[in-house]
Amino acid sequence: MKKALKRILLVLVSLIALASVLAVVTGHSHLFKAVATTYLVGKSGPDIDDYTYFENREVEAGNYEAWPKAAKYNQYVNEELHREIESYRPAAFVVVKNEELLYEEYWDDYNEDSHTNSFSMAKSYISLLIGIAVQEGKINSVDDPVGNYLPQYKDHPELTIKDLLTMSSGINFDESYKSPFGHMAKAYYGTDIKALNEEYTVTETPGKAWRYLGGNTIILGFILEQVTGTTISDYFSQKIWQRIGAKNPALWTIDHKNGTERAYCCFYSNAPDFARIGQLLLNEGLWNDERIISESYLEEAIAPAYYLKDKTGNPVDFYGYQIWSMYYKNLDIYFFRGINGQYTVMIPEKNMVIIRLGHKRSKTFINGNPSDLYTYIDFALGM
Repeated sequence: MKKALKRILLVLVSLIALASVLAVVTGHSHLFKAVATTYLVGKSGPDIDDYTYFENREVEAGNYEAWPKAAKYNQYVNEELHREIESYRPAAFVVVKNEELLYEEYWDDYNEDSHTNSFSMAKSYISLLIGIAVQEGKINSVDDPVGNYLPQYKDHPELTIKDLLTMSSGINFDESYKSPFGHMAKAYYGTDIKALNEEYTVTETPGKAWRYLGGNTIILGFILEQVTGTTISDYFSQKIWQRIGAKNPALWTIDHKNGTERAYCCFYSNAPDFARIGQLLLNEGLWNDERIISESYLEEAIAPAYYLKDKTGNPVDFYGYQIWSMYYKNLDIYFFRGINGQYTVMIPEKNMVIIRLGHKRSKTFINGNPSDLYTYIDFALGM
């Protein structure tokens, strides 16, 4: 019996060793990190608390400006919609209206100071930084060829910064969130995002077809590093976070110690501070009457790229410069969106910002948007 157990153990050890060698040889060493931070700790994929597993760069805050509380703070109740909100494992829900905190609620062990992952809301933050870099003259124009800033793309003068912003680069990234061997898995769990980027190139005509690919945002991050001479965390801190009264330092996950930010995701903060970025856009780029982002850039950023075609051949009437938009209940609405139901929703006509953070979102889509998004908007509009 003991000999049989030893043989079984030996076979298992051998199989694990062989699998490890194959992972390294085939360029899939990221799988070690993936397995260690998911299945071995009872998870099935990326989570809102993953910053504890990765290296992070701090995004310093400045002088704190507390949100004033509205006269009707937390007085609204809609039990039916509230049950729907709770069905998606929320961590935080915050509504700011007329620059006052109208509603806030937290679940489990999360609170107003908790760091949770914004996931793809970070893509919109990168867009804002591009706008600031244009405003400062560090980038001449979003119509500039990417090759003017990154030598890797010198042979593709047709590829512009605007193509990256509008998800129409024609680069052969993939966006599978299920494949452990895909670009997103390697970007999230890997340790060299710049080397990873070198595996992909322009294979289709840029500026024609809209394809939602995080790799485009990664390249925008490289451009920001190049033109600013600093990290995107430091640039975001200096140009936005310190200037909008954030309470807490944020965290941006990097690929290795002293490495590069995962620009397409992985900015960690809390709901009240996330709401400040939404209010900045509602203020058309101003904070306390100080210009932070040019109004003209924001107008372009939230305007849908109608000239592009989506995968069904229809005009892109829902996406601008890494920012989503929709028309709902006779309201123009634009928003940032993360894969597990992270939202910053801005409703200019109501001067309202909605923040929802949590673990999951609806699997049902309405007009291209997860159906839970409408629940959050309906709840807030009822206040």
